[in-house]
Amino acid sequence: MLAIERRNAILAKLNAEGKVIVADLSRAFDVTEETIRRDLEKLDNEGLAKKTYGGAILTQSLHTDLPFNVRKRANVDLKQRIAERIADMINDGDYIMMDASSTAIYVTQFIKNKKKNITLITNSVEIMLELADKEDWNVLSTGGALKKGALALVGTSAERMIRGFHVDLAVCSCKGLDINMGITDSNEKDSCIKQAIFSAAEKRVLAVDSTKFDKISFVRVCDTSEVDVIVTDCKPAERWVEYLRGKDIELVY
Repeated sequence: MLAIERRNAILAKLNAEGKVIVADLSRAFDVTEETIRRDLEKLDNEGLAKKTYGGAILTQSLHTDLPFNVRKRANVDLKQRIAERIADMINDGDYIMMDASSTAIYVTQFIKNKKKNITLITNSVEIMLELADKEDWNVLSTGGALKKGALALVGTSAERMIRGFHVDLAVCSCKGLDINMGITDSNEKDSCIKQAIFSAAEKRVLAVDSTKFDKISFVRVCDTSEVDVIVTDCKPAERWVEYLRGKDIELVY
């Protein structure tokens, strides 16, 4: 196993369990404890974990981007629940856009063998790979620069391509959702892509699991009122229900 693969596996374990122990990781990966300590130190330096005596704990930061394969394994049940509800909104022949979120991958997997003649525009390399053998779909890449540590295309050329189209429905996720700050994400490049996607859609769907409510990340994407539907995994607090009703935003859970 390569060092980066081992660190990603450690991150996945941290994300699932909240903490890791050096001795346990040493046995699990069949490497020395010193090697594990160096892995944890690197994760600590990158802001992805916090070293503790004998191990590490997960960094609870809304400003940090975890590697895609780690994000994909996080809160899988919640994301699949959300994805299934979004899949019900998509009809045969629809023109849709999706961002490079892990939730979008699950939406793709749900509709791949159920919906026909879909035209999909995405900046997700993972989605394009998932649909490589889908002959009756028209899959368009946004182009752009490959974002480091993620299977996502970003940048001005990707944004320009997105803004040149208009679709029936768009699906994006986010890092935080707050009544005052609206929809936020952890970096500017992803936020700009989400802004472009929402601006190009007739119906704008925000996919956000229950852990993201009342959280604020680094960059503002848009006001909550700029989406039409919020899909989550369970009923949010009553003040959110009332707030969304007052903004005429459909809430699906």
